[in-house]
Amino acid sequence: MTQVSELSLTLVQTTTHWHDPAANRSHFDELLQQVPAHAAMVLLPEMFSTGFTMASTEVAEDMQGPTVTWLRARAQAYGKVLCGSLVILAAGQYFNRFLVAMPDGTLHTYDKRHRFRMAGEHQHYSAGAQRLVFELGGWKICPQVCYDLRFPVWLRNQGEYDLLVCVANWPSARQSAWNTLLRARAIENQAYVAGVNIVGRDGNDIDYGGGSAVYAPDGAILEEAGEHATLVTQTLSYQRLDTLRRTFPVWQDADSFTLMAPAASDPIKE
Repeated sequence: MTQVSELSLTLVQTTTHWHDPAANRSHFDELLQQVPAHAAMVLLPEMFSTGFTMASTEVAEDMQGPTVTWLRARAQAYGKVLCGSLVILAAGQYFNRFLVAMPDGTLHTYDKRHRFRMAGEHQHYSAGAQRLVFELGGWKICPQVCYDLRFPVWLRNQGEYDLLVCVANWPSARQSAWNTLLRARAIENQAYVAGVNIVGRDGNDIDYGGGSAVYAPDGAILEEAGEHATLVTQTLSYQRLDTLRRTFPVWQDADSFTLMAPAASDPIKE
C-alpha cells in the first residue's frame, strides 16, 4: 500500500446514554456531522452504545446487530474509518470488541485482552487472544481497549505498528494514570498514540474526566483534552515518525522476546 505522508484522525470525547443503544446511535450521528472532512479515521469510546457495563447478557448484540450495521453504514456514508468498542455475543461468548469499519465495507475486529477485574469484567466477558494491526494509507495501526493500556508487554512494538489507538471508559479517579500511560506507550514504542475517553457520570455513578489525547512518538504532547465534551482532531506526520526512528533508534537495543498466546478461556454464560 502506498505510504500517505499525513494521517488525520478525530477523537469523539462525549457522554453516553446508559444502556440505550438507539439514543447513543442518534447522539453519535449528530457528532459525526461535526467531524472535519480531512479526518480519515474517527475514534468513538469504549462500549459507546451502552456505557461500560457488566450486563453483557442484557445488552449484547451479534455481528449482524443494529449497532454494527450502523457503524458500517456510517463508515461508508462518510468515507472514513470508524472505530469503537461494543458488547458483542459471538460463538456463545461475550466480548468487549473493538470494531474497525472501513469505508469499503470491510470490518476488522479486536477483542479486549485484559479485562478490568476491579469491575468484575473478567466474570462477564471472555478475553481476546490476538492483537490486531490494520493498515490505512500505508500506516500500520494497532487498536486496544482501556485496561489493555496498563500492560506494556502486550503492547510492545517490534516494528508492527506506527499508531496505537485506545478507546476507553477511564474513571476520573485515575485520570493521571490514563495520560501517563498513553504517553509512556508512545515513548517506549516510538509510535504515535491516541486515546479517547468519555466525560460525565455513568449508570454506576462513576465519574469520567475525559483527557482524550494524542502523543508523538517521542512523547511530545500533540493534544490533551479537558473534561468537557469535545472533538479532537490531529494530523500525524509520517516523516516525523521515520526521522525519530532513524536518528534515535532505540528499537535496535530492545530486548527480544516472544509473546505467548494465552490459554483459551471457557465461554462465559450467565
